[in-house]
Amino acid sequence: MTDLITLDSYSRVVRLVTDSLASPHSRRAYDGALRRYLAWHQAGDWPRFSRASVQAYRAYLIGENAGRAGINQAISALHSLAREAAAQGMLADEVAAGILAVRGTGSAGRRTGNWLSRKQAQQLLDAPDPATLVGRRDRLILGLLLGCGLRREEAVRLQVEQIQERDSRPVIVDLVGKGGRLRTVPMPRWCRTLAGDWLAAAGITTGPILRAIHRGDGASSAPLGVGSLYLRVVVYARALGLRLAPHDLRRTCGTLASQGGATTRSIQAMYGHSSEVTTERYLRTHLDLTDAACDHLGLVPKDQDGKPL
Repeated sequence: MTDLITLDSYSRVVRLVTDSLASPHSRRAYDGALRRYLAWHQAGDWPRFSRASVQAYRAYLIGENAGRAGINQAISALHSLAREAAAQGMLADEVAAGILAVRGTGSAGRRTGNWLSRKQAQQLLDAPDPATLVGRRDRLILGLLLGCGLRREEAVRLQVEQIQERDSRPVIVDLVGKGGRLRTVPMPRWCRTLAGDWLAAAGITTGPILRAIHRGDGASSAPLGVGSLYLRVVVYARALGLRLAPHDLRRTCGTLASQGGATTRSIQAMYGHSSEVTTERYLRTHLDLTDAACDHLGLVPKDQDGKPL
């Protein structure tokens, strides 16, 4: 199977793998994971792409403390590579089956993630300066993530024409989410107002809503990049002493909605999850921090003067 590891044939199969992914973020991640494997494979002078080489690569990643998420993503990318290579007749079916049998690393629990309190979310939403063009755009960025629970890829793809009225309320229609699933997302009226303020100030009437801003020239015709959106969130979060990523704001949206009385089913529809279990994991229904188990222990240590801490 040496032909798979030549640069030309390998690049062709990598493109088949990445082209099958709907998310631009996933395409970049898989492309990077596969190219890192190729560099390791060639440096080790492995004769073929096989179960043995993938197992060795997994052991290498573990030794490099790559982390569960990184290792599992790498193995998943190699599984996709094996399937595509077999489909192209470049890899024997039994060899592909052996590669697919290699597993990643299991999770030793459930990642809780990060989220904001209502006060922190309000402070973040109020952080951009509404007197500036950048501030108006950035308020909308935060509003779409906090108020509508959008993924960052969904936010940068959003078009003016997708903001419409349904049953006398603003909504985002035909939003393409993960796995190509379509959904309609209700918007808070204040988020619709933020969108109107930005669009009017930037002179945007059609096409992408979130755009780059050129100094002295106003809004660009090109959509804002995913990386640029990420940085805008990080900048405002750091100014408030917070460590956040855009996905934390999506998680915060559902959390605050749940605390305010929204049903899990309505939050599931907003998120675009195919399973209510996934939504419950986002909302941490198993975790109650206002009435935690440790609050009922009845233990109170004392200080050096014998007074309860």
